[in-house]
Amino acid sequence: MNAAQDLSFLALISNAHLIVQLIMLLLVVLSLVSWSYIFRKMFAIKAARRLTEQFERSFWAGGNLHTLHQSASSSREQSGALARIFEAGMGEFIKGKAAAGTREALDMGAVLDGARRAMRASFQRELDALDSHLNFLASVGSVSPYIGLLGTVWGIMNAFRGLANVQQATLAAVAPGIAEALIATAIGLFAAIPAVVAYNRFTHDIDRLANRFESFVEEFSNILQRQSR
Repeated sequence: MNAAQDLSFLALISNAHLIVQLIMLLLVVLSLVSWSYIFRKMFAIKAARRLTEQFERSFWAGGNLHTLHQSASSSREQSGALARIFEAGMGEFIKGKAAAGTREALDMGAVLDGARRAMRASFQRELDALDSHLNFLASVGSVSPYIGLLGTVWGIMNAFRGLANVQQATLAAVAPGIAEALIATAIGLFAAIPAVVAYNRFTHDIDRLANRFESFVEEFSNILQRQSR
Protein backbone atom coordinates (compact mmCIF):
# COMPACT_ATOMS: atom_id res chain seq x y z
CA MET A 1 0.00 0.00 0.00
CA ASN A 2 1.55 3.34 -1.02
CA ALA A 3 1.78 6.48 1.09
CA ALA A 4 -1.17 8.18 -0.62
CA GLN A 5 -3.38 5.21 0.19
CA ASP A 6 -2.08 4.98 3.74
CA LEU A 7 -2.95 8.64 4.39
CA SER A 8 -6.35 8.66 2.74
CA PHE A 9 -9.25 9.62 5.00
CA LEU A 10 -10.89 6.22 4.93
CA ALA A 11 -7.62 4.47 5.69
CA LEU A 12 -6.82 6.85 8.53
CA ILE A 13 -10.25 6.35 10.07
CA SER A 14 -10.16 2.56 9.71
CA ASN A 15 -6.64 2.39 11.19
CA ALA A 16 -7.39 4.72 14.10
CA HIS A 17 -7.50 3.49 17.68
CA LEU A 18 -10.84 2.05 18.82
CA ILE A 19 -11.41 4.90 21.30
CA VAL A 20 -10.76 7.46 18.56
CA GLN A 21 -13.13 5.62 16.22
CA LEU A 22 -15.86 5.64 18.88
CA ILE A 23 -15.36 9.38 19.37
CA MET A 24 -15.59 9.93 15.61
CA LEU A 25 -18.79 7.86 15.50
CA LEU A 26 -20.29 9.91 18.34
CA LEU A 27 -19.45 13.14 16.52
CA VAL A 28 -20.97 11.87 13.27
CA VAL A 29 -24.18 10.92 15.10
CA LEU A 30 -24.31 14.35 16.78
CA SER A 31 -23.78 16.01 13.41
CA LEU A 32 -26.55 14.00 11.73
CA VAL A 33 -29.02 14.71 14.55
CA SER A 34 -28.16 18.41 14.55
CA TRP A 35 -28.63 18.62 10.77
CA SER A 36 -32.02 16.95 11.18
CA TYR A 37 -33.02 19.58 13.75
CA ILE A 38 -31.59 22.35 11.56
CA PHE A 39 -33.77 21.44 8.58
CA ARG A 40 -36.86 20.87 10.73
CA LYS A 41 -36.41 24.18 12.53
CA MET A 42 -35.72 26.03 9.29
CA PHE A 43 -39.00 24.82 7.78
CA ALA A 44 -40.90 25.46 11.05
CA ILE A 45 -39.70 29.07 11.32
CA LYS A 46 -40.38 29.70 7.64
CA ALA A 47 -43.93 28.38 8.05
CA ALA A 48 -44.45 30.40 11.24
CA ARG A 49 -43.35 33.59 9.49
CA ARG A 50 -45.60 32.92 6.51
CA LEU A 51 -48.67 32.14 8.64
CA THR A 52 -48.00 35.17 10.82
CA GLU A 53 -47.95 37.44 7.79
CA GLN A 54 -51.17 35.87 6.48
CA PHE A 55 -52.98 36.36 9.77
CA GLU A 56 -51.75 39.93 10.16
CA ARG A 57 -53.13 40.79 6.72
CA SER A 58 -56.48 39.24 7.63
CA PHE A 59 -56.60 40.91 11.04
CA TRP A 60 -55.68 44.41 9.92
CA ALA A 61 -58.01 44.19 6.93
CA GLY A 62 -60.72 45.32 9.32
CA GLY A 63 -62.95 42.26 9.32
CA ASN A 64 -65.28 41.17 12.07
CA LEU A 65 -63.37 39.90 15.10
CA HIS A 66 -65.96 37.24 15.91
CA THR A 67 -65.75 35.86 12.37
CA LEU A 68 -61.98 35.84 12.54
CA HIS A 69 -62.14 34.11 15.91
CA GLN A 70 -64.40 31.39 14.53
CA SER A 71 -62.07 30.88 11.58
CA ALA A 72 -59.03 30.63 13.85
CA SER A 73 -60.82 28.21 16.19
CA SER A 74 -61.99 25.90 13.39
CA SER A 75 -58.49 25.47 11.96
CA ARG A 76 -56.42 25.94 15.09
CA GLU A 77 -53.51 23.66 14.18
CA GLN A 78 -53.08 25.06 10.67
CA SER A 79 -53.74 28.73 11.43
CA GLY A 80 -50.34 29.58 12.88
CA ALA A 81 -48.90 30.83 16.17
CA LEU A 82 -50.25 34.38 15.99
CA ALA A 83 -53.76 33.17 15.13
CA ARG A 84 -53.67 30.88 18.16
CA ILE A 85 -52.61 33.77 20.37
CA PHE A 86 -55.51 35.82 19.01
CA GLU A 87 -57.90 32.89 19.45
CA ALA A 88 -56.88 32.47 23.09
CA GLY A 89 -57.35 36.16 23.88
CA MET A 90 -60.58 36.62 21.95
CA GLY A 91 -62.05 33.41 23.36
CA GLU A 92 -61.26 34.48 26.92
CA PHE A 93 -62.68 37.94 26.23
CA ILE A 94 -65.96 36.45 24.94
CA LYS A 95 -66.24 34.06 27.87
CA GLY A 96 -65.37 36.80 30.34
CA LYS A 97 -68.02 39.13 28.96
CA ALA A 98 -70.62 36.36 29.06
CA ALA A 99 -69.79 35.49 32.66
CA ALA A 100 -69.64 39.12 33.77
CA GLY A 101 -72.91 39.88 32.00
CA THR A 102 -74.74 37.52 34.33
CA ARG A 103 -73.76 39.64 37.31
CA GLU A 104 -75.10 43.05 38.27
CA ALA A 105 -71.88 44.98 37.58
CA LEU A 106 -69.80 44.29 34.47
CA ASP A 107 -66.15 44.38 35.53
CA MET A 108 -64.48 45.00 32.16
CA GLY A 109 -61.10 45.48 33.79
CA ALA A 110 -61.12 41.87 34.99
CA VAL A 111 -62.34 40.69 31.59
CA LEU A 112 -59.51 42.52 29.81
CA ASP A 113 -56.95 41.23 32.30
CA GLY A 114 -58.16 37.68 31.68
CA ALA A 115 -57.87 38.09 27.92
CA ARG A 116 -54.38 39.54 28.27
CA ARG A 117 -53.27 36.69 30.55
CA ALA A 118 -54.67 34.13 28.10
CA MET A 119 -52.72 35.71 25.25
CA ARG A 120 -49.55 35.83 27.35
CA ALA A 121 -49.90 32.14 28.22
CA SER A 122 -50.49 31.24 24.56
CA PHE A 123 -47.57 33.47 23.54
CA GLN A 124 -45.28 31.58 25.93
CA ARG A 125 -46.43 28.20 24.64
CA GLU A 126 -45.81 29.22 21.05
CA LEU A 127 -42.38 30.59 21.94
CA ASP A 128 -41.47 27.39 23.77
CA ALA A 129 -42.47 25.37 20.70
CA LEU A 130 -40.30 27.52 18.45
CA ASP A 131 -37.38 27.28 20.89
CA SER A 132 -37.50 23.47 21.05
CA HIS A 133 -34.24 21.68 20.14
CA LEU A 134 -32.25 24.93 20.09
CA ASN A 135 -30.51 23.89 23.31
CA PHE A 136 -29.33 20.73 21.55
CA LEU A 137 -27.79 22.78 18.75
CA ALA A 138 -26.11 25.03 21.29
CA SER A 139 -24.73 22.00 23.14
CA VAL A 140 -23.41 20.41 19.94
CA GLY A 141 -21.81 23.68 18.91
CA SER A 142 -20.03 24.13 22.25
CA VAL A 143 -19.12 20.52 23.11
CA SER A 144 -18.23 18.93 19.76
CA PRO A 145 -14.81 20.63 19.39
CA TYR A 146 -13.80 19.39 22.85
CA ILE A 147 -14.99 15.85 22.07
CA GLY A 148 -12.94 15.96 18.87
CA LEU A 149 -9.97 17.32 20.82
CA LEU A 150 -10.27 14.39 23.23
CA GLY A 151 -9.99 12.00 20.29
CA THR A 152 -6.99 13.94 18.97
CA VAL A 153 -5.18 13.88 22.30
CA TRP A 154 -5.85 10.16 22.69
CA GLY A 155 -4.63 9.43 19.18
CA ILE A 156 -1.47 11.50 19.58
CA MET A 157 -0.73 9.75 22.87
CA ASN A 158 -0.95 6.38 21.13
CA ALA A 159 1.17 7.65 18.22
CA PHE A 160 4.01 8.76 20.48
CA ARG A 161 3.68 5.68 22.66
CA GLY A 162 4.18 3.59 19.53
CA LEU A 163 7.56 5.26 19.02
CA ALA A 164 8.88 3.30 21.99
CA ASN A 165 9.02 0.21 19.79
CA VAL A 166 10.82 2.03 16.96
CA GLN A 167 14.61 2.24 16.99
CA GLN A 168 14.76 5.43 14.95
CA ALA A 169 11.98 7.95 15.49
CA THR A 170 11.16 9.79 12.27
CA LEU A 171 8.34 12.00 11.09
CA ALA A 172 7.26 9.28 8.67
CA ALA A 173 6.77 6.91 11.59
CA VAL A 174 4.62 9.24 13.67
CA ALA A 175 2.77 11.10 10.88
CA PRO A 176 0.03 8.50 10.23
CA GLY A 177 -0.89 8.33 13.92
CA ILE A 178 -1.04 12.11 14.25
CA ALA A 179 -3.09 12.39 11.05
CA GLU A 180 -5.54 9.81 12.38
CA ALA A 181 -5.88 11.79 15.59
CA LEU A 182 -6.40 15.14 13.86
CA ILE A 183 -9.37 13.77 11.90
CA ALA A 184 -11.30 13.63 15.19
CA THR A 185 -10.83 17.37 15.65
CA ALA A 186 -11.85 18.01 12.04
CA ILE A 187 -15.06 16.00 12.50
CA GLY A 188 -15.73 17.86 15.76
CA LEU A 189 -15.46 21.20 13.98
CA PHE A 190 -17.61 19.90 11.12
CA ALA A 191 -20.32 19.09 13.67
CA ALA A 192 -19.92 22.29 15.69
CA ILE A 193 -19.77 25.03 13.05
CA PRO A 194 -23.17 24.40 11.36
CA ALA A 195 -24.81 23.96 14.77
CA VAL A 196 -23.47 27.31 16.02
CA VAL A 197 -24.41 29.15 12.82
CA ALA A 198 -27.90 27.63 12.82
CA TYR A 199 -28.42 28.36 16.52
CA ASN A 200 -27.51 32.03 16.11
CA ARG A 201 -29.67 32.40 13.00
CA PHE A 202 -32.69 30.65 14.50
CA THR A 203 -32.40 32.60 17.74
CA HIS A 204 -32.44 35.85 15.77
CA ASP A 205 -35.45 34.75 13.69
CA ILE A 206 -37.39 33.58 16.77
CA ASP A 207 -36.64 36.84 18.60
CA ARG A 208 -38.09 38.79 15.66
CA LEU A 209 -41.21 36.62 15.68
CA ALA A 210 -41.50 37.02 19.45
CA ASN A 211 -41.38 40.81 19.07
CA ARG A 212 -44.18 40.64 16.49
CA PHE A 213 -46.27 38.43 18.78
CA GLU A 214 -45.70 40.71 21.75
CA SER A 215 -46.59 43.80 19.75
CA PHE A 216 -49.78 42.12 18.57
CA VAL A 217 -50.75 41.24 22.15
CA GLU A 218 -50.44 44.87 23.18
CA GLU A 219 -52.25 46.21 20.10
CA PHE A 220 -55.06 43.69 20.38
CA SER A 221 -55.42 44.45 24.09
CA ASN A 222 -55.89 48.12 23.19
CA ILE A 223 -58.52 47.17 20.59
CA LEU A 224 -60.44 45.10 23.16
CA GLN A 225 -60.23 47.94 25.64
CA ARG A 226 -61.71 50.38 23.12
CA GLN A 227 -64.48 47.94 22.25
CA SER A 228 -65.38 47.44 25.92
CA ARG A 229 -66.18 51.13 26.49
